[in-house]
Amino acid sequence: MNKQFQRFVNIIHTVKHLKFQQVYYRIYYNFRKLNVIQPSQPVQYNWSWTGPLLSKQSLFPNNKVRFLNQDGLVDEINDWNCSGKPKLWLYNLHYFDDLSSREGAERNTLQASYISRWINENPPCIGNGWEPYPTSLRLVNWVKWCSLRKNASPLFLKSMLQQALILNQQLEYHILGNHLFANAKALTFVGAFLKGDESERLLDKGIQLINSELREQFLADGGHFELSPMYHEILLWDLLELIDLAYTSQNKILLECSSYWKEIAQSALSWLSSMIHADGEVSFFNDAAIGIAMKPEQIYFYAKRLGVKFDINSNQLITHQNSGYSRVSFLNYSVIFDHANVGPDYLPGHAHADTLSFEMSIGLQRVFVNSGTSLYGLSEERLRQRKTPAHNTVSVGSFDSSQVWSGFRVAKRAYGKLEKAVFENDKVKLIASHNGYLQQKPKVTHTRKLLCGFESIQIVDSISKSIESCFHLHLHPEVDVELINDKSVELFLAGQIICTLSSSEAITITDSTYHPEFGKSIQNKKLQIPFSNGNLKTQINLISESM
Repeated sequence: MNKQFQRFVNIIHTVKHLKFQQVYYRIYYNFRKLNVIQPSQPVQYNWSWTGPLLSKQSLFPNNKVRFLNQDGLVDEINDWNCSGKPKLWLYNLHYFDDLSSREGAERNTLQASYISRWINENPPCIGNGWEPYPTSLRLVNWVKWCSLRKNASPLFLKSMLQQALILNQQLEYHILGNHLFANAKALTFVGAFLKGDESERLLDKGIQLINSELREQFLADGGHFELSPMYHEILLWDLLELIDLAYTSQNKILLECSSYWKEIAQSALSWLSSMIHADGEVSFFNDAAIGIAMKPEQIYFYAKRLGVKFDINSNQLITHQNSGYSRVSFLNYSVIFDHANVGPDYLPGHAHADTLSFEMSIGLQRVFVNSGTSLYGLSEERLRQRKTPAHNTVSVGSFDSSQVWSGFRVAKRAYGKLEKAVFENDKVKLIASHNGYLQQKPKVTHTRKLLCGFESIQIVDSISKSIESCFHLHLHPEVDVELINDKSVELFLAGQIICTLSSSEAITITDSTYHPEFGKSIQNKKLQIPFSNGNLKTQINLISESM
């Protein structure tokens, strides 16, 4: 099958899952012309943002900026849309997260100069900065910043209202998910900050969208429906800031919504607690990396400050039936197991082909890790990071469990099924399967059993036909590995053995890369265990000295 025809097939299997409104608005937005509204001069309400300002510094003197671990310059007008920079880096340039950063008040003059430059150098509806997602994040940051100044520039307030009115014309119904929620949050912040009829309409629209999207996006077990722990953190922080906005602004409509929002937040906080490692950061399933969202400890602290009470589930076995993740916790190690679908069928943009993968920490140290996410876009590296071999699961032949393609697309996709989850006789047994390979060739199912005890984990992989398959296992960069024999290895941390791994088939050690943050690629080791008889048994034994 040639590449052009394969792309056509992938498009068919991608588009058939979309909602009608996604298709409609994608076509509609391609043909309609935005109305560049010139609003009347708005006046701000008399309240000041009191929520935490925790973003990293990203704006510096002499037109220097830093995003996603990459430096840049904004010397000229064209630098706002520099063709030599990745799209996500440019988006971050337009977010203005520095306005919500630590010690940001010390850079008041610098920040004001960047705001003025943005207004003067980014005419309405032209360039990356006017796309709805960066507009949404920027507006929230501008509202917070302006609220903390007694006399915010009338130019800033008028631009803010104009941006919000234009945003309201291009809400991301063609994407939905976290993008539409970000749009709604921005309308709500602007509507609660600026006085006037236009602002009231923005507020009403924002609240309407928030409430409808909360019902859609947060599942009954508390997980965000895009099934990325990182995006779960982002949306949860957004929700906490909306609760804070209600308390800070004392807007009656927002206060009426706050009790419902707190209920959603409570469930989402509990879910998050089961998806983090002992090092305090999130696991890497689907698009996930450290440093984009707020840290879990920051989220918990903020929630407590807002009076959002929640429980941290400490059970040895936690199973999230709706989102499709399970956690096993023993005294000295923890395992997080993915038996989920790739996400909502109409929105798998942040999905990886990682079904039935797992991550494991021993003590405070991550040991077995999915590869993470270091970039977005359309590159081969972006695609490689999404494919099955970049995760701790099994690939069959040359196929991935789900047909990830382009930067944010999935054609045929796996549907996971948890078949058993029990804790008995001091052991946890998890059995799950997926049908991703039934929709491709060869048509097989992959079933994985985890049998977890106090000092060991047995992993049994079954492929329904005898065919060339491979179990991929990625090690954290701080973990070293040595072969004992062709079917056994020892893993070391700082020169001390922490566990052994043995398998029923020969193990190969190869070089790979690990991506804990955007813009970072770190050398690590990967274990590959090929098998062709349809069955593979792998055993991890902890060493008592490391426990």
